[in-house]
Amino acid sequence: MEVYEFMQKQSLPYEAKIVHAQIRAREFYDKLRGDVFCSVGGLDSITLLLFLRKYVAKDIPGVSVSVLESKTIQAVHRQLENMTFLKPLKSKVQVIREHGYPVISKEKANKIQLLQNPTEKNVTVRHAIMTGETGKQGGYRKGTRMKLPQKWLNLFGGPENERYGTSYKTAPFKVSGDCCYYMKERPCNIYAKETGRSPYMGLMASEGGQRQKALMKNGCNYYGKTVTRSCPFAIFTRQDLLQLALDVDAPVPADYGKIARRPDGTLYTTRAQRTGCTMCGFGIHLEKRPHRFDRLREDNPKEWHFWMHEMGWGEVLDYIGVEWRPDPQINFFDFVRG
Repeated sequence: MEVYEFMQKQSLPYEAKIVHAQIRAREFYDKLRGDVFCSVGGLDSITLLLFLRKYVAKDIPGVSVSVLESKTIQAVHRQLENMTFLKPLKSKVQVIREHGYPVISKEKANKIQLLQNPTEKNVTVRHAIMTGETGKQGGYRKGTRMKLPQKWLNLFGGPENERYGTSYKTAPFKVSGDCCYYMKERPCNIYAKETGRSPYMGLMASEGGQRQKALMKNGCNYYGKTVTRSCPFAIFTRQDLLQLALDVDAPVPADYGKIARRPDGTLYTTRAQRTGCTMCGFGIHLEKRPHRFDRLREDNPKEWHFWMHEMGWGEVLDYIGVEWRPDPQINFFDFVRG
């Protein structure tokens, strides 16, 4: 599918998108002879599971690494029938200590991780991250999007100062995008291999980032050599998803509050718009307060204290300029320097 065709489908009316999702989901089910499962996390995939059981097959199993989610999402998972709960390969604490903190975005975290772990094998890609200039494999181009944005180079480019004659800062902590792999992706991949089943996933291109690129390139259903998956909601907007959640009467975890409608008809959730692993920092710098960690403090003060003070998340948020204390006038690094 060409990108323009995908974008055309994104502009379809809601009713047409629902039909499109039904066709793609059924097509995937039939092609794999029912050897499928639904990967379940937050509201998007909870809605997907109910959609699949209503329009495709009632016995499609749900699979979740539920322990990664908040208590309210775990509670909803326990209400759902025919669920399999997997364990992460590494704990949240283990991933942070061994690999680093998930901050900014997965794509940028992976770039920072390369800068923090230089080897002879990644010299060329590190040069692209620092300058935007690609090597032979990238066509010797300049000014590419491989370059880490200047804002983040200023904070994380320090390991390359000697090579480039720069004076960037070196973060006092490790950064990594590996968390999802060890805690969610790999356990689900092992389940898929052991059972012979392939996943439905509640991903939408409208979420942007790497998901958008992958979905626009590969479409709703993808049958590859190493990956086979279906994303029936690929062309959905957030509005489409929330309307469908209402239509299938999906249970809304308390993290989201309730699905409400603004005077102009726009649907929204009264608390979190997105949820995920309770220690995930991807996109936190884009959120207004109260942000996800503020809500964690409200919902689970002990866990909030653990992540902010014992596991160093407060230091990380201070470093990237995200306020997190009840009193935003106090800054960790100002305190240390004083």
